[in-house]
Amino acid sequence: MSPKSPSTRPSTTLQPQGNPKADACCLPSTPSPEVVADALADAAADAELAAFAKAIGHPIRVRILRMLAEREAKTCSLIVDELPLAQSTVSEHLRILKAAGLVRSREDGPRTWYCIEMPAWRRLKTLLKSI
Repeated sequence: MSPKSPSTRPSTTLQPQGNPKADACCLPSTPSPEVVADALADAAADAELAAFAKAIGHPIRVRILRMLAEREAKTCSLIVDELPLAQSTVSEHLRILKAAGLVRSREDGPRTWYCIEMPAWRRLKTLLKSI
């Protein structure tokens, strides 16, 4: 058997406006005032930053966030296609990112779409800039 060429493989990557079923995962979030207005130099902010740091403390999770930051919803299988890891390993990394609030998901039949949780993403950037 000959391997499929990239041009014959159907694309399942969705742009935010591409598919109404997957759009809900990556609709732009309205920033809530508390995301930016919260104190940046108190114990709670330090704990919040530490929790984010723990979630992004693995190079693969950083890579997944970079992929999702392109504003494309992706299924776990699409992420697996771009990484040299088993599906179960990618699922575990996605679970950690989701538990930290950095990623959200939406089920669409047998597929689960993942994308960046923009308010948390902005909060992480704000906390990092405050150091």
